[in-house]
Formats: sequence, structure tokens, C-alpha cells
Amino acid sequence: MSHFKAPPKKSLGQHFLTDHGYIDKIVMAVNPKPGDRLVEIGPGQGAITFPLLRKHGELTAIEFDRDLITPLMEASEGVGRLTIIHKDVLSVDFGKLAGEDKLRLVGNLPYNLSSPILFHAIEHAGAIRDMVFMLQKEVVDRMAAGPGSKVYGRLSVMLQAYCQVDALFVVPPGAFRPPPKVDSAVARLVPRDPASIGIHDPRRFGDVVRAAFGQRRKTLRNALSEVCSSEQIEAAGVRPDARAEQVAVVDFIRLANVVVGS
Repeated sequence: MSHFKAPPKKSLGQHFLTDHGYIDKIVMAVNPKPGDRLVEIGPGQGAITFPLLRKHGELTAIEFDRDLITPLMEASEGVGRLTIIHKDVLSVDFGKLAGEDKLRLVGNLPYNLSSPILFHAIEHAGAIRDMVFMLQKEVVDRMAAGPGSKVYGRLSVMLQAYCQVDALFVVPPGAFRPPPKVDSAVARLVPRDPASIGIHDPRRFGDVVRAAFGQRRKTLRNALSEVCSSEQIEAAGVRPDARAEQVAVVDFIRLANVVVGS
């Protein structure tokens, strides 16, 4: 048995992937190799879980919905070794879970939780080798956007500072049950080597980026008035009269480092 029928819960933002063509594309994007530590966030009815389990032999899944756990375990018998962690993913310490290894995360992230899960993952980026996530297409567009784009924002800067972000392919509503009202897309995030990131103080970097995009229409001079001075912005080689969406990720990193160092 590969997966089972359980009614999707609206309260958890559940949309179950049912199209085998797209399931295969996701499994190919993950392309597990012997020895990989695969961790799936939100296995749902197991649409991606069981193809990965058949291909790889073992998988750890993090599932918040108690009603899905027993059916998943029963369906996994004879397919491979499935370990289920019954927790909210935001409370899972990926560093502890990884131990000496690095995790490969995969998942169809719930629409209402995708940004918090992404921020949680980058906090543990040192424990993660890569991530292949399906999200709303508009979220993937924001994740991968460059400066000057209308959708370039806090999410773009925070993720791209810590990871290489690539949008892979679009998944239409008809691939799901129930069909969502929007397109989805699959993205790959590969955490950068910590030595190459160059952020001196992650918390301060996050504060600068949050403040810069908190009032998008304002110039950096005004948006960052409580975080740093015009002189500090200039010292980082950034124009105080620029707006946040015009500032590249490397410039935000430099600006935050100037603030930390002064």
C-alpha cells in the first residue's frame, strides 16, 4: 500500500499531492543517495514519503497531525524503515536530529506555515545539507527574487544570505486534493558554507533586514533610523536614500556588520 485516504484538514492548511508525474519529479529532484539522512516535513498521506522510502529504504518524517501517524506507520510496513516524530516542526531541533550527519529536508510545506518553517530551517542551516520544498508559487518567487524585483523582500534576503535558492518547477492546482486556489512550485535551498556567509552577528543582521523592509516605501535613512545612522549606511557603501528593495544581499550583510562593529 503506497498511501491512504484521510480527509484533508482545512485548519492545518492541508492539500495532498496526488499527481504521480509531479511526485516523480520531486523524488528525482531529491535524488537520495546511500547514507543520506532524509527528513520529511509534513508527510500528509505519504504521497512523497512512500516513493522516497521505496527508493531510499529509510526516512524520518515530522508530522503534527496525530490522526495521520498510525495510517502512515501501517502503510510503511514492507516498504522501508519509517520513523515518525510527532511534533510541531518549529519545535524540532534539527541540529540535535542531525547528530554527526547533515539532514536532507523535503516537504510539501503547509501554506500558512511556510515562512516560519523556512526561518526555522536557516537557524539550523549548519545541520542541513539541502532542502527540497514545495510551497505556494508566490512564496517561491519571493524566495528567489533579486534586488529591484517587486517581490524582493525580507524572505529573499534572509534565505539568500544563508542559502543558494533555486526555483525548480511549477505544480498546478489540479495536482492536489483538494486543489488549492493558487499554483505551487518546488524550490531547492542549499545552505552556504558558514565561512563564506560573512555575517558577524546573525541576530543583528535579521534586525537590520526586518527594519529595512518594515516600511518598504521609506528610504533606508528613515526605515533604519532606530537601528543605525546615515553615516553607518554610507560606511557600508550603501546610499541612505535607497529603498530596501534596491539593496543587494551582500550590501545588507556589509551594513549589518558595520552596525555590529561600531
